[in-house]
Amino acid sequence: MRLNYFLLTLFSIAIFTGCSSAQKINKTTSKTAATEKGSKKKDKDAIKEYDEVITKDAVSDSGLFHVHKVKKDYFYEIPFDKLEKDMLWVSRIAQIPLGLGGGYVNAGSKTNEQVVHWQRYQDKILLKIKSYTNVADSTKAISKSVAVNNYEPTLYAFDIKAFNTDSTAVVIDVTKLFSTDVKAISGLSSRIRKEYKVKKLDANRSFINSVKSFPENIEVKQDFTYDASEPPSERSAESISLQMNQSMILLPEQPMQPRLFDPRVGFFTVSQYDYGSDALKADEKTYIRRWKLEPKDPEAYARGELVEPVKPIIYYLDPGTPENLQKYIKQGIEDWQKPFETAGFKNAIIARDAPTPEEDPEFSPEDIRYSTVRYVASTTRNAVGPSVSDPRSGEIIESDIIWYHNHLRSYRNRYLLETGAANPSARTLDTPDEEIGEMMRMVIAHEVGHALGFPHNMAASYAYDVESYRDGDFTQKNGIAASLMDYARYNYIAQPGDKNIRFIRQMGPYDHYATNWGYRYLPDAKSPQDEKATLTKWIEEKAGDPKFVFGRQSSRFDPQSQTEGIGNNPIKASDYGIKNLKYVVENLPSWTSDKTNDYSDLEELYGELIGVYSRYVGHVVTNIGGVYENIKMPNQDGLIYTPLDKQAQEASMQWLQENLFETPEWLIDKEILQNIDHAGYFERMRRTQSRYLNSLLSFDRIGRLIDTETLNGDFYTALDMFQDLRKGLFTEASQRKSVDIYRRNLQRSYLDRMIYLMTDDGPNSRGSRNGFEGTLTYDVNTSDVKALVRGELEALRSNLKRAKNANTNAITRLHYNDMVARMTEVLDPK
Repeated sequence: MRLNYFLLTLFSIAIFTGCSSAQKINKTTSKTAATEKGSKKKDKDAIKEYDEVITKDAVSDSGLFHVHKVKKDYFYEIPFDKLEKDMLWVSRIAQIPLGLGGGYVNAGSKTNEQVVHWQRYQDKILLKIKSYTNVADSTKAISKSVAVNNYEPTLYAFDIKAFNTDSTAVVIDVTKLFSTDVKAISGLSSRIRKEYKVKKLDANRSFINSVKSFPENIEVKQDFTYDASEPPSERSAESISLQMNQSMILLPEQPMQPRLFDPRVGFFTVSQYDYGSDALKADEKTYIRRWKLEPKDPEAYARGELVEPVKPIIYYLDPGTPENLQKYIKQGIEDWQKPFETAGFKNAIIARDAPTPEEDPEFSPEDIRYSTVRYVASTTRNAVGPSVSDPRSGEIIESDIIWYHNHLRSYRNRYLLETGAANPSARTLDTPDEEIGEMMRMVIAHEVGHALGFPHNMAASYAYDVESYRDGDFTQKNGIAASLMDYARYNYIAQPGDKNIRFIRQMGPYDHYATNWGYRYLPDAKSPQDEKATLTKWIEEKAGDPKFVFGRQSSRFDPQSQTEGIGNNPIKASDYGIKNLKYVVENLPSWTSDKTNDYSDLEELYGELIGVYSRYVGHVVTNIGGVYENIKMPNQDGLIYTPLDKQAQEASMQWLQENLFETPEWLIDKEILQNIDHAGYFERMRRTQSRYLNSLLSFDRIGRLIDTETLNGDFYTALDMFQDLRKGLFTEASQRKSVDIYRRNLQRSYLDRMIYLMTDDGPNSRGSRNGFEGTLTYDVNTSDVKALVRGELEALRSNLKRAKNANTNAITRLHYNDMVARMTEVLDPK
């Protein structure tokens, strides 16, 4: 029995051991199999031999990087000596659906601009976005702090797929970068995505169109289709398709020597905070944006001879430009040759036709190597001149001028409205080709000016006396502003009978001066600081001459820097302008509907005529609370900011009472109104009047007028303005006259605004748009504003209480009763 038990036990142990061994073997085998399986998976992601990745099927293109297409995948072969190099990446729309983004988004529109560099991290290559906002000399210790406090975001990370055969370059797969929705380069902003309810990129309808490598740049075209609930066009498709172009260009190893900005000469700028400066702060350094022009023959240049630049600025015309307009665009581009000659360069800027596909099959307007004038088939009425620049130095790399087709209509209309009284050839809907071409030429030249680095100079038209605009010899020689970069489009001052008048703007002396200041080559200067004495000397030589004054686009407060204004006296210029508009209104039907047997042009032009009138009014409004800004340095005599004198402001208020607030009956032409609309005539007038009434009664303007009490002198005050305005707006009450519908609307608009001033606390922040002066902010509740408003409302209420009892006109009495009741609700709330 014991023996049997022993044998049974031994047998059980044997079976258990066998099972255990079997289990152990199986586990080991499984582990080995899993390891081998993992190894195979790991091998799949491991760095491979070059010819395993770039196979014999690869289609390759050499350039900045070698670019390879293997079946459907794209690979970059990045030389190690190109890692950590600064490159400018520009995303631009190549083709666009109708209506996407509104009137100013089009084929050719830049959607993003950023500096990038490629960086290796272990077995990955990172595409990093680099900023030059904060900088420091790399030899200084503080540069380490700048680096760690400005950590660069990673745009994309790539696995290293292989090294090239001599191990001088790394291979990465960029297919996903360009075929997925990477928002930084997608072309669809968050606003556009929200507006059109974009859901996602549809991978089945999106693909890489082409990848091309050139010696200094790589160009990628992508076709993207997004699912969108509310696309801008073809809504039944619930899709948005667009083509993007990605340009990446190698920036110079040694940046162009920058030129320090001086606010007395207008230039677009780039800024950096230099933490390595000796100043006891992060020293902000601002440089002008300009193209790099260097003379081919420096010795001849030094002798004062005109010399061609090593690399001229070349603009290509869009192949889609209408044939009859091409010559005017070319002229507009090359009009800048003369200012560049002032700077010592000949043939510095050149216009060319785009090469045909046979001449250059690689040419593309989106290619960052080429600057173009894009002609956009769009109903937008405008033109723009953007550019792309190196943030390290301000060097302009490339630009695309955008001309929108319907802008021709704008110029035809304004030519008729603003010059038709004195200019017989403008009194037609069929403007002569040469004249419309001349207008287009000047617009193109203006936009090219922006692309050369020049902002608007709104003081340039203030350089000339108003009466000079009626002098034929003067206008033919000087045009209508000292700079083409002003918004001074037409001579609206010249009167019927004035002879030999130039009505269209042209290049002026300031343009030559600013071009020389920004582009004159100074070979002896080895740093931006070395140039400063010479540049300052050139400015001070012109000080005091209004033709060389730069005025920022700050028409909010400066009477001499106003959009669309001409002449050095807004009251006098607007008098002439309105006199001409009265002539135009009388003749508008005979110039339009009588000729076409159609009222559509009459309606369009009448609406724009109201806008022209409105601009003339606005120029005078700026005088109220106006402050002249004349930028100076401490070594120059005079003050930078000077309030307009009291007499001029009083005259301006009187002008506004007579030309705006007393109903301009001449604008209410019943022959026109009753042929273009069934009703709404009184509201059209109210909107125009209340716009400038509200502008006068803005916290910003009131604050400036209050501020003059802190200065020594007899200035126009906020109390003066409030009293003059009330007395002028309510003359009927003082004279016991009936109030017509237009004046009733105006008076109610005044009361609405006064109640707003009484109950609102004013703006909370100052505007920060670059180059513009923002709204003046101050504590409204502790200022004089509410006391002034209360005083005016109490005076007005007393006056209207007396007037309503003495007036026999029923609607006037109802009007006054309503006004009194509304004021009482505010002044004596229950």
